[in-house]
Amino acid sequence: MTEGEPAILAAVGVAKRYGARRALDRVDVTLRAGEIVGLLGPNGAGKSTTLAILSTVLAPDAGRVTVGGRSPREDPGVRRRVGLVPQSLAVYPSLTALQNVRHFARLLGLGRRDAAVAAMRALDAVGLADRAHDPVRALSGGMQRRLNLACGFVHGPAVLLLDEPTVGVDLESRERILALVRALRDAGTAVLYSTHYMEEAERICDRVLLIDRGTLVADGTVEALVARAGARPRLRLTGRALPPPEWYASLDGVRELPGSRGEGVVVLELPHLAQVGVVLDRLRAAGTHVVDVSVHAPNLSDAFVALTGRGLLDDAAA
Repeated sequence: MTEGEPAILAAVGVAKRYGARRALDRVDVTLRAGEIVGLLGPNGAGKSTTLAILSTVLAPDAGRVTVGGRSPREDPGVRRRVGLVPQSLAVYPSLTALQNVRHFARLLGLGRRDAAVAAMRALDAVGLADRAHDPVRALSGGMQRRLNLACGFVHGPAVLLLDEPTVGVDLESRERILALVRALRDAGTAVLYSTHYMEEAERICDRVLLIDRGTLVADGTVEALVARAGARPRLRLTGRALPPPEWYASLDGVRELPGSRGEGVVVLELPHLAQVGVVLDRLRAAGTHVVDVSVHAPNLSDAFVALTGRGLLDDAAA
């Protein structure tokens, strides 16, 4: 991705309601070629509605979506430049893996011969070439997830929209899916990656969108969002006995988190990770015997809580 490169997909002011419930409220999304953008939010935040509208499966009540500068109304053919991999498996259990992928290739505009070639190439990419002629019902859950993914990108879309692509899969399938998503990004595909797994977003996303209650809360790199949230490192100390609370008073920026002190345990908030060594030196000088130390560096989960006031897995409907 080149800085300043025009967006291959752009959504401006997109809004959607289901009866009295507001699902999306004037959301803006841009995707550029060769980048992975994470879409994070609690259940009911509007992620699936966003993906459905960006894929042109669902029409917004307001706003505009363009692919390569053209809207589906102006040019219905732009739909073929987008691939959608839904969270629910969208494959036919009675067909073979190859028949499934070939079917979607044909639906997405490929000719018979090209569809057959592209289907085998997609199956190879997801590690299922040796299971091409097995019926879907004979595949494991992780394999079916990978097949679902193959059906979404078999036609070589410019934009790939992924809705929880690794939910419920085994570790091997998860790593294969993440590697494939990175490979598609490196080949120039624009990827929107919706997930509940913060560590996945931190590992593979170039940029992250935080959405909550139908509103886009933040858009930026992981580092920028963590910095914006003001999250700071935390140090959890367990000792046979700890010094009185004022022992760290002369350490600039160090504070004890309210309510964190328990029997032999205290949690400190630090201005930066370099303070860890200083704190431990001060404890040793005070003759305190520390039996366990854990350090928590600020991450995307902390940023999400700070910016929305709740955790990613909170149920918005509740």
